[in-house]
Amino acid sequence: MKKWIMLLMAMLLITGCATNEAGSENEDEKKLKKVSVVLDWTPNTNHTGLYVAKEKGYFEKEGLDVEIIMPGEAGADQLVAAGKAQFGVSYQEGVTLARVQGVPLVSIAAVIQHNTSGFASPVAKNIKAPKDFEGKTYGGWGSPVEKSVISSLMKLESADVEKVNIVNMGDTDFFTAVKREIDFAWIYYGWTGIEAELRGEKLNMVYLTDYTEKLDYYTPVLSTNEDMIKNDPKTVKAFVKAASEGYQFAINSPEEAADILIKAAPDLDEDLVKKSQEWLASRYQDDAKRWGEQKLEVWENYAGWMYENKLLEKELDAEKAFTNEFLPE
Repeated sequence: MKKWIMLLMAMLLITGCATNEAGSENEDEKKLKKVSVVLDWTPNTNHTGLYVAKEKGYFEKEGLDVEIIMPGEAGADQLVAAGKAQFGVSYQEGVTLARVQGVPLVSIAAVIQHNTSGFASPVAKNIKAPKDFEGKTYGGWGSPVEKSVISSLMKLESADVEKVNIVNMGDTDFFTAVKREIDFAWIYYGWTGIEAELRGEKLNMVYLTDYTEKLDYYTPVLSTNEDMIKNDPKTVKAFVKAASEGYQFAINSPEEAADILIKAAPDLDEDLVKKSQEWLASRYQDDAKRWGEQKLEVWENYAGWMYENKLLEKELDAEKAFTNEFLPE
């Protein structure tokens, strides 16, 4: 009889331990705070650090359960501003426009330190400088900023933007469009330019930063809203710290980082992701003292340019548009 009692007690003890262990696991799961980050576009190497932070457990280590979601009809800026997502991938122009209109977006980290975009054209088009835009057709997406940027660059070479035929090419693929109806388009070299290399199609690039520092703005950036910063700075700090680790990993180990992105988005072209990741690795942080660092003068320069070109209805209070306070030391 004693043996049965002892056996029963042992079984109860084991069951109790198992229950406690399961309870502990459940408690650990409950401790993770669920937040979401909305991308600005389909997954690409601008986003690698976020996927690395999720895959490597950096978010989890900071107490976060992060969902990376695609933008729908409402873009990242709208969802973050409305508090329907805690974080987003945005760009300096978007944050600037939002704030001038009273929308409380804040940039919390620069994903890439310098603007890597520019106007691309097949070598056969012979467009090597802004003055060569005259008489050519530009394919864009219908934003007023496009004509202003083209005009600003052309003015530096005493060329006339009115001699450029500007058309909206919508979602047409760059490589398809330049074979049909356009001569040049605005691209990010780190993705479309790298794709051209892989295709063996040589491009001429007119980079914005080669002509004026006013157009060396942050694109993309990570964003949140003022309510998050005011009411839950701990979560903002945790998110930025983990994201920073993710991008630092992509800087140091681009090949492995590329594999993580491909695993998360298997429809992507593997060769393109790997070559793009290699190209961007040294450009995420570039000459900044740490990844994500933003400068007031960059925000002031671009906002000033936008205001001069009547793209803003009033001047930006640049100091409130971004913060470095959540970046790891």
